[in-house]
Amino acid sequence: MQDVFMEQLIKWQNTPSDRLKKAGLILAVLAIFFLTMAIIPAFGVIVTMLAGFGAYVLMGRLNKEFEYSFTNGELDIDVIYNKSSRKRIFNGYVRDFEIMAHVNDPDHKNSIASANEHHDYSSGITSDRSYVFLTNYKSKRVSIIMEPNDEMLAAMAKALTRRKFHPKK
Repeated sequence: MQDVFMEQLIKWQNTPSDRLKKAGLILAVLAIFFLTMAIIPAFGVIVTMLAGFGAYVLMGRLNKEFEYSFTNGELDIDVIYNKSSRKRIFNGYVRDFEIMAHVNDPDHKNSIASANEHHDYSSGITSDRSYVFLTNYKSKRVSIIMEPNDEMLAAMAKALTRRKFHPKK
């Protein structure tokens, strides 16, 4: 048996909601500046600098990418914030997936909707490459949306049984 290792990087596309959050952070910093300068001018600049730094950090969390790593049947999904910090958000074996189907597959909408938690680890835009899988993770039934490329999808399909994998129709 030969070893299988694949990696893929997916960039999250900023949504109007993300842009609204960034604008809200900037407005909050400006409001803090004017309030602190009116109430306690001596500390206004320091408080504004701290608020600005906090807003900068929070804005960096809105710039994210997802990295899929598939190694011999094991899938790891990491989120990379602002191209600088990484956090593991999923680790599991593909053979344990209950279902893996295209996001718009009408045959599995009800079973996917029955999950306790739903996570989107894709670009945020539903496309032909968007797949969802259903699994038990940390004692919860979870559905996860991802966008594997054709090579990774084929490798994952080999790790799944035929009845569990439902390619795009």
